[in-house]
Amino acid sequence: MKASLHQSKASVFKSRKTRLIAVSLIILAAAGIGLWLFLKPKTEVSRPPIVAVEPVGTSDVNIYGEYAGRIRAQQFVEVRARVEGYLEKMFFEEGTHIDKGQTLFIIDQKVYKARAEKARAQLLKARANSQKAERDLARIRPLYEQNAASQLDLDNAEAAYESAKAEESVAAADLTQAELTLSYTRVTSPISGYVSERSADIGTLVGPGGKSLLATVVKSDSVLVDFSMTALDYLNSKNRNVNIGQRDTNREWEPFVTVTLADGSVYPHRGLVDFASPQVDPATGTFSVRAEMPNPDHVLLPGEFTRVRVLKDVRTDAISVPAKAVEIERGGAYIYVVRPDSVVERRFVETGPEAGNNIIIERGVAAGENIVTEGFHKLRHGMKVLPQASAPSDSTATR
Repeated sequence: MKASLHQSKASVFKSRKTRLIAVSLIILAAAGIGLWLFLKPKTEVSRPPIVAVEPVGTSDVNIYGEYAGRIRAQQFVEVRARVEGYLEKMFFEEGTHIDKGQTLFIIDQKVYKARAEKARAQLLKARANSQKAERDLARIRPLYEQNAASQLDLDNAEAAYESAKAEESVAAADLTQAELTLSYTRVTSPISGYVSERSADIGTLVGPGGKSLLATVVKSDSVLVDFSMTALDYLNSKNRNVNIGQRDTNREWEPFVTVTLADGSVYPHRGLVDFASPQVDPATGTFSVRAEMPNPDHVLLPGEFTRVRVLKDVRTDAISVPAKAVEIERGGAYIYVVRPDSVVERRFVETGPEAGNNIIIERGVAAGENIVTEGFHKLRHGMKVLPQASAPSDSTATR
């Protein structure tokens, strides 16, 4: 009886132990499953990429070109001695403004005054001979008519009168030449402008047998800007019916020029292109272009180099997009266009000239379409995107 009771208790104890082990195993399994679910990598939900878009618009776009240029005086005149002699006086301060006709130098006049006086005396003598011959002829003619003088006497009187008149004319011409030569001893300025330092000192022998250059006068109230453009620039302008250097009454704009000063600032006045060379320099492949620019304050100095910015063309109602939105590769240029259903198209375009931070699009995109300006490096053709309006980009200069 005791043995049976003992076996019964052992059986109950074993059953309880088995259930405890089973519960423990279940708990461990549940914990393991929970830990596995906790550590399991979470699958991310794929979302369309966010891109910045900008609508395409039209505007009048100015096309500029930049070139290296040089300032040149509108007039640069050398003052030279036209007669030989010693330089006696100077009547100007070097580097100052002088007027047209102002006396600058005096060359020794003694020899030329003497020649002028001699020529004047010769003229007086010739004039007296002419008057005598005229009186002689006046006396002979009525005597001839009365048969009191022969034909030979009349012919001799007429010949003497004509010869005397000719000698008077020669003497008058000699006096004019002598006075003109005398006037050359007073050297005057041919134009108004700024005079340089003198090239000859007082006492120097100047003229044909000596030093002829005395000074230079520069007129710089307006200056000329010389620069060179390429043959490609010329061809592109011709394709747009723009003749560089020629006025066009049918054109609403003129190719103006601005220059940069030595401190990097832009000169406030504009100039107009008034000349373009009709031929290309074969050594450089460029042709010369000239613009005239006002210089009222004489800020621009002849001879200095500058950077020239030229308005070459104006595109009316042109489509331009930010340069950062255009991708260039070996096959061409393309942009991403966002359709109304937020799907992007990789569209190839034909690009035109650059204008500031923008590029003109000749073909491939229409006004009103949205293009991707940022984030297109992660895009593929036909991909769905989340478009967001981008900040307004700097537009190009318009008229």
